[in-house]
Amino acid sequence: MGSIDLYWIPLGAGGSGFVRLNGRIYEGITARLARREPLDLYHTALQVHLPEGRFVVETMWPSPDADTASRGVAVEGPVFGRWMARRRLFRYEVRLWRDGVLPDAAEAVGGPQALSTDPDRGRRLLDQVAAVPPLTWGRDELGIRDMWNSNSVISWLLTRSGLPIDAIQPPAGGRAPGWQAGVVAARRGDP
Repeated sequence: MGSIDLYWIPLGAGGSGFVRLNGRIYEGITARLARREPLDLYHTALQVHLPEGRFVVETMWPSPDADTASRGVAVEGPVFGRWMARRRLFRYEVRLWRDGVLPDAAEAVGGPQALSTDPDRGRRLLDQVAAVPPLTWGRDELGIRDMWNSNSVISWLLTRSGLPIDAIQPPAGGRAPGWQAGVVAARRGDP
């Protein structure tokens, strides 16, 4: 038995308010340019349950310390610019954390969304984590008008593991910036 559960976590949940405020400013500008009402923004994460254990798959920024093994870090990537990534403050990490902590899971809108109960699909997803392309967070390196971020990583993994990505939508009245970048990168086979 197994499961892949997706969490739609309000941007900035459980934080100091800095991320939430910046998200609101970003969404306000984006909505105004698109001539629409602002929407709620979401950060996504996964929990994969397998007979071998429970795994948290999440992208975090900044990388808090050099002890990446303790958090199951599988990939590190640059934030804003590759040249800046020499400093930990400008690196994000993609975690494949056995028995890890998903700190804001309780704040996920609608609780976990079950995507699959197939353990082979769960294993396939976990096998892909180390292959996530370390594109620059906050940039549109794919040229599709969507920036790479934590949502890109999750949508990339879901697409690469064969889940019906087009049927997966954020909660009503919300959006997940970066989601499309991950889908496009996975379908193109981008590095």
